[in-house]
Amino acid sequence: MSAACTRRGFVAAAAKAVAGVTLAGWASALRAAPGRPAEAANFTLIDTHTHFYDPTRPQGVPWPPREDKLLYRTVLPKDYRALPVPRPVTGAVVVEASPWIEDNQWVLDLAANDPFIVGVVGNLPVGTKQFAGHLKRFAANQLFRGIRIRDRKLEGTLDDPAFVADLKLLADYDLSLDLVGGRETLPYADRLAKEVPGPRIIIDHLASLVVDGKPPPADWVKQMKALIKRPHVYCKLSALVSGTGRSDGSAPGDVGFYRPVLDAMQEMFGPERLLYASDWPVSERFAPLATVQGIVADYYRSHGHRAEERVFAQSAKAAYRWVQRENTKDQSGTERR
Repeated sequence: MSAACTRRGFVAAAAKAVAGVTLAGWASALRAAPGRPAEAANFTLIDTHTHFYDPTRPQGVPWPPREDKLLYRTVLPKDYRALPVPRPVTGAVVVEASPWIEDNQWVLDLAANDPFIVGVVGNLPVGTKQFAGHLKRFAANQLFRGIRIRDRKLEGTLDDPAFVADLKLLADYDLSLDLVGGRETLPYADRLAKEVPGPRIIIDHLASLVVDGKPPPADWVKQMKALIKRPHVYCKLSALVSGTGRSDGSAPGDVGFYRPVLDAMQEMFGPERLLYASDWPVSERFAPLATVQGIVADYYRSHGHRAEERVFAQSAKAAYRWVQRENTKDQSGTERR
């Protein structure tokens, strides 16, 4: 047996063991709470940050790189649905990481044949002559719910008339804008929300916050608080496990480790402007999907059913206006209409 096969087997076994602990704890909590099993069966849960791709295509993929032994594999909705999680997932928003324009269409084509995908966040070249045409083309598909800015320097872009004009187009199509990056995205989002008030803005991955079990840094909190007065700014509760930096898959599964960060986000934004997001399969490097979902689920279980519904579905509806699709099947195979 090769070393690679041995490693894959070990990782798979470890993931199942951790997932089993998380699922067992969650199931126990459901049994202990009156009415919870029935609520769980009817619970709408939207994962607002997933990635799907297929390196075996003739053209391959620009991301992830071939050298990435964990991520460089075919990753499709069926692979996500096969994973054990505390609560079945109703639908997923796909965030396109490829810079290739036609990969936006590839995901939309994937979604056309799989109602599990309820929205697509595209990757388009903002500030270029081609942007308006691309946006018009993809926005014609109701599953195209916005774009994301990533892998570029933000400084100076809001002083570029062409760039700002493109962002204003998002509002014309009732689309959203995801921002991903470091802490610099927070003051950028604040200025953007003030000067371009139309599109809904969604902060990804807590602006790359380091998660160490302690309260978040004061300057990060100050910058986050500045966004509270911008009612069309939302935040994803994503990258909690990756924020630990434990890329060997050993990110803690205990919600107590993440509570200082979750408490800060809950106090600042409330469940109305916070979205559950797994960042799967990237999150798999740090913890199984069951752990990722279980952390947020455990935290919000103590905040009441209404708060759970907001974080896991209603806030996603407000931010993305995701598409309620007919005959959608969740991870349990249950048909949802």
